[in-house]
Amino acid sequence: MMEKNSRIYVAGHQGMVGSAIVRELQRHGYTSLITRTHSELDLCRQNDVEDFFSAEKPEYVFLAAARVGGIVANHEALADFLYDNMILEMNVIHSAWKNGCKKLEFLGSSCIYPRMAQQPMKEECLLTGELEKTNEAYALAKISGLKYCEFLNRQYGTDYISVMPTNLYGPNDNYHPLHSHVLPALIRRFHEAKKDNAPYVVCWGDGSPLREFLYVDDLAELCVFLMNHYSGNETINAGTGKEMTIRELTEVVAKIVGYKGEIYWDTTKPNGTPRKLLDVSKAKALGWTYRTELKDGIRMAYEDFLQNPARAER
Repeated sequence: MMEKNSRIYVAGHQGMVGSAIVRELQRHGYTSLITRTHSELDLCRQNDVEDFFSAEKPEYVFLAAARVGGIVANHEALADFLYDNMILEMNVIHSAWKNGCKKLEFLGSSCIYPRMAQQPMKEECLLTGELEKTNEAYALAKISGLKYCEFLNRQYGTDYISVMPTNLYGPNDNYHPLHSHVLPALIRRFHEAKKDNAPYVVCWGDGSPLREFLYVDDLAELCVFLMNHYSGNETINAGTGKEMTIRELTEVVAKIVGYKGEIYWDTTKPNGTPRKLLDVSKAKALGWTYRTELKDGIRMAYEDFLQNPARAER
């Protein structure tokens, strides 16, 4: 159990997930938060990470730092996604262990599960089938990170846990036109189409894939809850247990943004995994459930986008 004055390091605190975890910790009154920007600490440099942990000695670590992106970014930079994510997570986890960190929480992604896994996906379906090729590199890195936590627990008796969220969205998201995930990409695309009075918007694929979306502050609540109340080698899924097609999602986003033009589908572009619904019964059994319904969350995300136009340039 974290004390209010425990030394807590949030890796990736400027990202969407890390910033939400910082907000949640502050909401609960934790006072000794440790953060570093990328320019202050490059997590891919092993010596620098080791020196940081040796000097700061954090008692608890939330590992939310990662190189992330949508289908295009993943597909075009497979080697970079594998290397950067593997190196940074190994550096942080290893240095945490070497410096006596009491507990570490590793943040992964639902893409770790097999492409054609039985739906909804239970935690135990990990490594039972082939991964989705469009984000295989990222998935392999995340699987390696959660397995390293598990193996440290088994070999050295550490208390390192992992959380696998579904598709996330919310404040401080990445709205880059090529490197963002589907929901923030749609928010930007429809906003710009409305601003430019564009007669139509082109969306990728055929709109048939089913996706689940979790508001990032709901995830942060679960992350802090698990750090205080869960220990175990098996990862915990984080989601809503609800899904909708990408076609339905585009219509919801268009309505919230206020775009009234047509939506065309470019079926030459990839759909990605046909369905990715998480089984969240384990998190529910521990006492957590999501709070934010999708339409409400998209409205708040769009408000955040409008208030922070610089985010669209990242």
